[in-house]
Amino acid sequence: MSGRFDLVGIGMTSQRTRNRLVERLREKGIRDEAVLGAIGSVPRHIFIDEALAHRAYEDTSLPIGQNQTISQPFVVALMTQTLITGPRSRVLEVGTGSGYQTAVLASFMGTGGRIDRLYTIERYAALSERARERLDAMGRYGIRYRHGDGYQGWPEEGPFDGIIVTAAPPMVPEALIDQLAPGGRLVVPVGGDSGQELKVFDRTPDGIVSETVEQVRFVPLVKGLG
Repeated sequence: MSGRFDLVGIGMTSQRTRNRLVERLREKGIRDEAVLGAIGSVPRHIFIDEALAHRAYEDTSLPIGQNQTISQPFVVALMTQTLITGPRSRVLEVGTGSGYQTAVLASFMGTGGRIDRLYTIERYAALSERARERLDAMGRYGIRYRHGDGYQGWPEEGPFDGIIVTAAPPMVPEALIDQLAPGGRLVVPVGGDSGQELKVFDRTPDGIVSETVEQVRFVPLVKGLG
């Protein structure tokens, strides 16, 4: 991947490919047109290594270094659709990774958007810095970045109306539940090698209510800094 991030180049020839990806996601059950629009507008090829750019618009996860992956577009769309069911003023992403999910969420910022403030935390400093460079190149400003332990969340900036976790802990970190605002929603893959489930936790007047959305496969959420 070159340092200048090719927002034109492959991007000019890939719009039809992106459109086909959007149609596949629609066929697989993604119904929120704003989410589909975000997937169609974000140049996924700038978030992966140049050697894999020809696979950028396949509906598959791809390696990004540090034993991490860029998530499958269907899963990114599903998690976004599940989180952004309405206005979520303050949103925390745990696991910036390549910055692709961050970019999709950032599509909902701005005047009249569903997100007012977006925070993202990553345990690997190099990934966090690279993601910021990519998102700045796209003109996605106003995002708050942190190099930190995702298990701890970002208590100084909480509570959050929405939290999305892009790696799988074996059990849901209590710190993330504690940082949910009233009416807040946490979307997180939970489990290990024997299987993972994408789960939703809502803070209601009667307490925390959870449900399972889908069977998934993510890299593990690791404690500490990388």
